[in-house]
Amino acid sequence: MRTPVVAAAFVSAMVFGTCAATLPARVLARETTATPAVAVAPQYGTTHVYVAPEDVDRFAASFVATFGGQSTKQVVATVTPTPSSTTSQLLQTPAGTVSLFGFSTPVPYPFGLERNGYLVSDMDIAVRAAQAAGASVIVAPFPDPIGRDAVIQWPGGVNMQIYWHTTKPSYAPFRTVPENRVYVPADRAASFMRSFLAFSHGRVESDNAHAPGVEIGRPNDTYRRIRMSSAFGRMAVLVTDGHLPYPYGHEMTGYEVAHLTDTLDKARAAGVRILVEPYRSEGREAAIVQFPGGYIAEVHAPVSP
Repeated sequence: MRTPVVAAAFVSAMVFGTCAATLPARVLARETTATPAVAVAPQYGTTHVYVAPEDVDRFAASFVATFGGQSTKQVVATVTPTPSSTTSQLLQTPAGTVSLFGFSTPVPYPFGLERNGYLVSDMDIAVRAAQAAGASVIVAPFPDPIGRDAVIQWPGGVNMQIYWHTTKPSYAPFRTVPENRVYVPADRAASFMRSFLAFSHGRVESDNAHAPGVEIGRPNDTYRRIRMSSAFGRMAVLVTDGHLPYPYGHEMTGYEVAHLTDTLDKARAAGVRILVEPYRSEGREAAIVQFPGGYIAEVHAPVSP
């Protein structure tokens, strides 16, 4: 007899907009209407990092020294639909990939505001699927030197780039899949999740309405944290009131490593600053770091209870 009550509550929330933000994630996932599947695999998702040209080499060296891996050859290209020039390279590590840009010209709007890029199997289908799922296309598809790109925005103001390659790439799977860390306000959490789950064909792994506030720099409070996964990769949706002490909210990606202490030692030796010292919460030990050039990231490792 519980299902009709939940369904009625869902319909009421959709009609009146009063309680959708508090609905369990499993309800949102169940009510989502799926769109065509366009994701390829997690190793084709990249975090977009923009640094000043003079910081490009320092950032690349410190990121690879921290996580391992290698950089592709640096090229100079136009990666926007309007005139611009940037260095461009991929930093490919076992814990995650960065698309690194060092613009020598002003960065055309809205580039620099997108958090990441996802490879899709078909650009036109992906754009239609994103729109059907509730996203806005804020940069229509355009050609780049190796394929096509578009920028989309999800409810809650979350910008992402989707891309397609003329020649299909082949990257090794990650050793550990990074976590896309998305901060959204409570009144947009339901619509963001409904939209992204439909687009990604994702699933909710956990939904904790009282997650430890230490994870967002507020150890005396709790907040809502939803973890999801899909063929695009992992995502943590952090639902907050926006009262976030620095540097929380600036980190776009969480990188999982085997041993946090060892990784932080490598990071320090490479010139990386530790902004939040390691802390433990619900099976993780985590810290927040800042790389040369300003990029801020969360780093975590599993720990035994």
